[in-house]
Amino acid sequence: MFTPGRLVAVMIATATVLTACGDDGDAAAGTELTLWHYESPDSAMGVAWNKAIEEFERTHDGVTVKFEEKGFEQIQKSAQMVLNSDEAPDLLEYNKGNATAGLLSKQGLLTDLSDVVTERGWDDKLSPSVQTTCKYDERGVMGGDRWFGVPNYAEYTMVYYNKDLFDQHGVAVPTSLDELTAAMDTFVDKGVTPLSVGAKEYPAQQILYQLALSKADSDWVRGFQQYDGEVDFHDQAWTYGAETFADWVEKGYLSQDSTGIDAESMGVAFMEGKFPMMISGSWWYGRVQSTVKDFAWDTFLFPGSDLALGSSGNLWVVPENSPNKELAYDFIDITMQPDIQALLGNSGGIPVAADVSAITDEPSRKLVENYQTLVERDGLGYYPDWPVPGYYDVLVSATQKLISGSASPHEVLGELAGPYEENLATIGS
Repeated sequence: MFTPGRLVAVMIATATVLTACGDDGDAAAGTELTLWHYESPDSAMGVAWNKAIEEFERTHDGVTVKFEEKGFEQIQKSAQMVLNSDEAPDLLEYNKGNATAGLLSKQGLLTDLSDVVTERGWDDKLSPSVQTTCKYDERGVMGGDRWFGVPNYAEYTMVYYNKDLFDQHGVAVPTSLDELTAAMDTFVDKGVTPLSVGAKEYPAQQILYQLALSKADSDWVRGFQQYDGEVDFHDQAWTYGAETFADWVEKGYLSQDSTGIDAESMGVAFMEGKFPMMISGSWWYGRVQSTVKDFAWDTFLFPGSDLALGSSGNLWVVPENSPNKELAYDFIDITMQPDIQALLGNSGGIPVAADVSAITDEPSRKLVENYQTLVERDGLGYYPDWPVPGYYDVLVSATQKLISGSASPHEVLGELAGPYEENLATIGS
């Protein structure tokens, strides 16, 4: 899945042939490392990576990193073209999954990092469930045997809630799906729309998938995500997800206007105190933490489900056309250092290689501990748009139809099945 915010990119071509450098700072003066990432400066990743850039430049004498801002959607649509040209950066953050990093690896646009990962010990720092999204096979299917990306953070979805609105309306934090439904009924009865939702982009489809996950298990996830077994889009889990989502719309748990609301507007509305809840990812956590000053808030894992959307964070990938691969590896290494990992954690992110005792901020430590709870119970369900190239747009459209009522749950599930089955037939199982 992707994180909201801005894609920060360096598009300045290097005029000289760069020599690899390590921490001894032996780079030639004037050298530039090109880097793309799409995190806002006040997000946990933005804070940590800005610090990593400072450390990189301190330890690489004469090497500079510069930025040019671009939007996520722009790079999502142009990555294949750019990475297949001489304008490819040296290093970029890219979305993980079959439809994104997997597709680029299959097309030969990403560097095989397998030997580097072993040499630098990154594999020792990443749990098996996190490694799944880093490794791809010859079909571009995750869980393969070759490394094409390395994350330095993790992510998962949860329920953000406005404690003041909960207290004002006498609503307790739900611990089951039935209690969540009862809580939303209470808000609706008092004229309050419970959920801030953006259906113009990813958030609404993630709720649909979360509802399906609440009736699924890890074998179901592997079947869908890794083509490991038969996938039936009209099984109990998918049917429950689509029918319940449609029911939530009918009951007023989310607004029909959400079809025109993007993720940014959804998050801003919650942070302005306009909604009691927002079901979304940990990528919002640092921003909510730094922005919300007018009301008390907290989070809880989606109730009544052992599974939640989540995975490693997006991947550091090195384009095959990068002229400065050693510099890129050095930067990845710095983002995995204990001090950068601790900074990421204390800024509201989820580090993959930090000592939890180094997370001194109490809310941030809870965030990390909840992630570990999911990992320990094999509860990461990944994201619904991963299995198929272009599936993101299919899911946006299908979920909007559920909200508008222009298609039934059965029809929407058939709409999801078509591209999935076509893709499976193309790549082979």
